[in-house]
Amino acid sequence: MKPTLKPIISNESSIFKVLIQGNDKEFDYPWHYHPELELTYILSNRGTRYVGNSIETFEEDDFVLLGSNLPHCWIKSTDHQETSSAIVIYMFKSFVENELFSTQEFNAIQKLSALASKGVRYDKKVATKFKDRLIALLSLPPFEKMIHFLELLNDLASINDYSLLCEQNFNFEFDDISNERMNIIYDYIQKNHLKKITLADIGAAVHMSESYFSRYFSKIMKKTFFEYLNEYKINKACRLLIETDKQISEICYASGYDSLPFFYRQFKKIKKCQPKMFKKIYNKATF
Repeated sequence: MKPTLKPIISNESSIFKVLIQGNDKEFDYPWHYHPELELTYILSNRGTRYVGNSIETFEEDDFVLLGSNLPHCWIKSTDHQETSSAIVIYMFKSFVENELFSTQEFNAIQKLSALASKGVRYDKKVATKFKDRLIALLSLPPFEKMIHFLELLNDLASINDYSLLCEQNFNFEFDDISNERMNIIYDYIQKNHLKKITLADIGAAVHMSESYFSRYFSKIMKKTFFEYLNEYKINKACRLLIETDKQISEICYASGYDSLPFFYRQFKKIKKCQPKMFKKIYNKATF
């Protein structure tokens, strides 16, 4: 998953661009970054969302705000057959750097754009309240669209029901060497997470000693390699809980764990609840 620069071409305005991604080809853009801020609302799809050093499951009504040059992608679940659809809004540098937005009237929006550097995920109840307003943006004429969008951002800035995806600012090193190393690391995790991975194994894959790799990864990702690996495994467990009727023990082993007690501890640590409660909360929220 090598992050690549995604060019965002404006055919509407130099301030912002709103569009709908209505199929899997438009949705499945590889791990990438761009200088524009991005507000994305998932209309239909589910899978895994990668933002900086964050790995989480996503589904319909996933609603996130991403800062400039924050690497990200949404990977559709292979078991999910529904066509992908999302509303995406790009805010160009001329938007956030405009002198108008440095005035007192736009303080809340400025604070929101600064918070976006950490990635903001809004609660599903909040998301559904904004859904119709986002859809309306697609068909409004230019002036009304701008006013509507500013009001939407100002209202978002007053919302407290959100979580930060990268609580420690994620600053990716956009050089060819770092990109290639991270590409190898991501691929190695995806291919080998079902078996035991040691620092020696993963370090050798990128031609580093155990200690050097450990320091390198922590510096780039703002968390240790094993914290990240466990988040990857628990995310897979969450998908299995949501999408299958497998027993907890089956999900434990299918996620790459060989100890059920350790699986339970890691799940509780990362998701703040046990697997059965996670599934119960999910079912209550969606059905």
